[in-house]
Amino acid sequence: MSISTRERFLDICHFKRRGDLYLTEWYWPTTLEEWVKQGAPKQIISKVQEQEHIWLGRGFISDYFQLGRRYRVGIARQPLRLDSEIKRINNLLISPLAWVVAPNYEPRVISGDERTVTFIDGAGRTLRVLRDNPYNMPMYLDWPAKDRASWNEYKKRLDPNTPERWPADWNAHVQEMNKLGEETPISLSVGSFYGYLREWIGSENILYMFYDDPNLIEDMMEQVLYLEIEVIKRVVKDIKVDFANFWEDMAYKSGPLISPAMVRKFMMPRYKKITDLLHSNGIDIIFLDSDGDVSELIPLWLECGINYTWPLEVAAGNDAVALRKKYGKDLIIGGTIDKRALIKGKEAIREEVMSKVPFLLEQGGYLPCVDHAVPPDVTFENYCYYINLMREVAGLEKLSF
Repeated sequence: MSISTRERFLDICHFKRRGDLYLTEWYWPTTLEEWVKQGAPKQIISKVQEQEHIWLGRGFISDYFQLGRRYRVGIARQPLRLDSEIKRINNLLISPLAWVVAPNYEPRVISGDERTVTFIDGAGRTLRVLRDNPYNMPMYLDWPAKDRASWNEYKKRLDPNTPERWPADWNAHVQEMNKLGEETPISLSVGSFYGYLREWIGSENILYMFYDDPNLIEDMMEQVLYLEIEVIKRVVKDIKVDFANFWEDMAYKSGPLISPAMVRKFMMPRYKKITDLLHSNGIDIIFLDSDGDVSELIPLWLECGINYTWPLEVAAGNDAVALRKKYGKDLIIGGTIDKRALIKGKEAIREEVMSKVPFLLEQGGYLPCVDHAVPPDVTFENYCYYINLMREVAGLEKLSF
């Protein structure tokens, strides 16, 4: 008997469908452009551009690779947006979400040369990007929150009731999401604490601020908590949500960017308020997205009710098999497929997949994908081989590409 994508996702997360496959993926736009040159259907680009953010899994690309779809509601980081000078940036992040900073700053170009463009984005940051590859990590030049005075101005844009934060026709949006949710899991983006503050203050600046002005950090996190709580209340009142997701990006290849002690002091009490609210509304799958080595953070997240982590980058030392053996059914695992293996070729891909996927699928609670966005170094041929190898392990028919 066939089941919906939503049922498959929920059953896997609840360890009820061992051995089943729910693939998701995120691609750099330049990857898709390269694949079209290598023989992939042109629709993998055009449909992505029409159908909002790639991560949402809408449209042709999801069907082509037989990926599990999901849709998001809630709040999100500000997109990188410019005027017509770099139109391609407009396709980087567009989704039916309420931007965390509302109203947005008006994006505007400050300067440019043959190689780069410097601009202020919707969150008020000053960034510099390469003209020929605007999707790469930008150079951050300035941030809007520097001290208490600038923060007091900035926090006015974090009012949960600002009209610009919400779809103009909320009732229509609710009906659309609930209709989609009959077949597809709906995710509620509940925001961030360290991640948002770092984007508004700057990576180096925030590390000093934790020591130099912890009271200001507390005030910032309290405002963010208020925004997130109020958004959650409004969304869950009207929309059937299946799981929730945080975004933090608070680790690098050697461990957390702030100490576990700071996480416990500043973030865990606030995480707990959000997870308690989610649990009270029947949401027991709570996802956190952070790059880097998160091994020291996972037990803290589990302690406050966050039970699903992604992408578990292999290059940072994350070992999904060891995590499954250590945490059992307490932890839902996502990602874990080393992108470097897909670059190397078919033999490396088979070795990577067979070293972990059969065990993890059989254990359940595993939603595999490449450990962050698929880079353009991965050929279309290698990626198709990877998709069919994953299907082979799960006992599914191979796809014809």
